[in-house]
Amino acid sequence: MTMLYPYLWMLSTSFKSSNEVVNNFDVYLIPKEFTFANYPRLLKIIPFFRGFMNTMIIELTVIIVGTFSTALGAFAFAKMRFKGKNVIFLILLSGMMIPFVVVLTPQFTAYNKLGLFDTLWPLILPGLFGNIGMLFFLKQYMQTIPDSLFEAAKIEGASYFRMFFEIMMPVAMPAIAAQIVFWFLGIWNDILGPDIYLTRLESKTLQVMIKYLDSQSGGGTLMNQPLIMAGAVLSSIPTLLLYILFQKHFVNSMLLSGIKE
Repeated sequence: MTMLYPYLWMLSTSFKSSNEVVNNFDVYLIPKEFTFANYPRLLKIIPFFRGFMNTMIIELTVIIVGTFSTALGAFAFAKMRFKGKNVIFLILLSGMMIPFVVVLTPQFTAYNKLGLFDTLWPLILPGLFGNIGMLFFLKQYMQTIPDSLFEAAKIEGASYFRMFFEIMMPVAMPAIAAQIVFWFLGIWNDILGPDIYLTRLESKTLQVMIKYLDSQSGGGTLMNQPLIMAGAVLSSIPTLLLYILFQKHFVNSMLLSGIKE
């Protein structure tokens, strides 16, 4: 109940009037002035569904392509032998130590010169090449899978791609599914990148639109709290559905279940 309370309060506030929020500072869940007006008002102030589509375009493109490239890279680092493997892996991991703001200016300049400013491409292109955190996690997970499976496949003449798709992917799916959930949430809740690269309201992602609800609707933050909470409730629905769908895989990955020798 302690974990659910903030979400229940958010849901409750979305059905309160502005006057109730301003005049009552007590924390309670049952609205005294129950109203649905915040939801249609929200849809009039911002192009909510356009923001949802912009976010989903980024999510689906990055996660589908990026997950494939990351899993393929993790398989190479975990099961293949090639010169400089450990050095290359350490170089990739060192990229996690560099804050996003450090590379923000050169990235912004490059995308601007390429004519990609105020488009979704600056938010899509980096993710297509994979996720370093996900790469590290999957590599560690794949190393627990017995090498004998792949050695037997080699004897049968299977290529690395066939071993990846027919052996590694089914076994590592719990770990991949859990990382998809984390990556989805990271993209869904990202504000800094979209706020910098996207200027027109129609091109913004959903979370940035919700962030600007207060300034666009006028008044103070407290006055517009029910409106903001209505946007937060609607934006939380896809993440809740994703967790429900991937819950089984998520739990399995946390247990690090795998095939043992």
